[in-house]
Amino acid sequence: MVELFARLTPMRWIVGIAALLAIAVSVWQLESERRGIVIAPVPGTGATPATVYRLKDAPPAPVVIVSHGFAGSRQLMQAWSLTLARAGYAAVAFDYEGHGRNPVPMSGDLDSPEGTALLLMAETRRVTDAALAQPWADGRVAILGHSMGSYIAIREARDDPRIAATIGIAAANDSITATEPPNLLMINGEWETRLATDPLEALQLADPSAQLGDTVGDPATGTGRRALLAPDVEHIGVIWSPTALRETRAWLDATFGRTSGGPVVEIGGWIALLLVGIVALAWPLARMRGQTEAPRPAPLPRRRFLIVALLPAVAVPLILAPFRTQFLPVLVADYLAVHFALYGAMVLALLAWWGEVRWAGWREIGRILALAALVALYTIGVFGFAMDRYVTSFYPIPIRGLIIAAMAVGAVPYMLSDALMVEGGRAPVWRSLVSRGAFLASLGIATALDFHRLFFLLLILPIILIFYLLFGTMGGWIGRATNRPAGVGLGLGLFLAWALGVTFPMFQAV
Repeated sequence: MVELFARLTPMRWIVGIAALLAIAVSVWQLESERRGIVIAPVPGTGATPATVYRLKDAPPAPVVIVSHGFAGSRQLMQAWSLTLARAGYAAVAFDYEGHGRNPVPMSGDLDSPEGTALLLMAETRRVTDAALAQPWADGRVAILGHSMGSYIAIREARDDPRIAATIGIAAANDSITATEPPNLLMINGEWETRLATDPLEALQLADPSAQLGDTVGDPATGTGRRALLAPDVEHIGVIWSPTALRETRAWLDATFGRTSGGPVVEIGGWIALLLVGIVALAWPLARMRGQTEAPRPAPLPRRRFLIVALLPAVAVPLILAPFRTQFLPVLVADYLAVHFALYGAMVLALLAWWGEVRWAGWREIGRILALAALVALYTIGVFGFAMDRYVTSFYPIPIRGLIIAAMAVGAVPYMLSDALMVEGGRAPVWRSLVSRGAFLASLGIATALDFHRLFFLLLILPIILIFYLLFGTMGGWIGRATNRPAGVGLGLGLFLAWALGVTFPMFQAV
């Protein structure tokens, strides 16, 4: 053990200690926001997983139904659930069909307002019925939704006369009139693009002269309208915006004649610090394994590198364009798995053709697999635990295990090829940018060739970019410390398959 710690330079000691402190402080702060709050399942919701957040030993209170957006989950909305619980409300968050730990896939017609939306509205009403039947509910109810959840919430509030107030977060100006839904508060991020003008447009339906920040009507009588932009946030960041949380709490208080004080739950910064701390800790941990005797291969010549990087980017989407991949009950995941697999196989074949992939012997293969297991354990176990508890659902229900396995068939060879192309983090920066940029461009080409079917790939591109930034950096640290890029690629491939397998919404056409 002493020898392991002796391998760390003073700078790695400093980074390691700072990372551990960041993790400890973040966990302390995040857990403190949960103290005194009852977080328990809501019975009677059928297959829909639902959770109530409420103050311990509090009297019956108004219920606020909290609905997440596309590819989200109950955990993603914890800032709202905890803030409302601390204000004395009973916040009920749930996983929509196809999301989080809900075992029922989404179904219906995604392109039709009378398709999938109606099924999700029916699910929302089942959760509302179950919540209002509980002893901690006083019979009054409001609804809050983010993005896709706001679309469902607004439409459900128009149809369900029990709902006294509606809060649309990152919402579109759809299904809104001058009077419906009742008591509407719309909050979008200041850095939203397409949706930045929707709150004002919705407000001016009731009063053409109204401006952002104005209140039209009276929320106490059910006629209220208010719209604003949360500063310095975009479509996702608005989920943790203190401004949005305070405005929501005040709007509900005005609706139900209550008074809430004190700070709102500001956990966005602590979540970011925790995840950065976990990633940063990998830098000193990688060196504790020690520099290995595995030789560093000679870099691939520039001309060959460009061929290997660019040829699959063009060829793979063209090869796959005529085929319809529909073997997984998940939106575009089956296509992505095949794209990963073919892309990785083509890169590995080209590298093998030029002698860049060689049999290393059973002993070295064992070391590569051991390193891959450590990388997968750290990313899925440590980083994944933090994600599941504080950010979004990350540990799968059984049916998602099959999806993860299918994704791994593609993600593992792709990440193996990626690690070899960037030489385990030793390649010049331009090579990393070209190699990974070519893959993102390849997905863009595939989407352009079949936009209607593969539109949701556009939502995945930012996720893969963040994966490159965070875990590509982590992989570089480990690869440089061990001289085993294959082990890094295999481990990160398993993690990528896991991350995509648990976040893709499940969908089954009927």
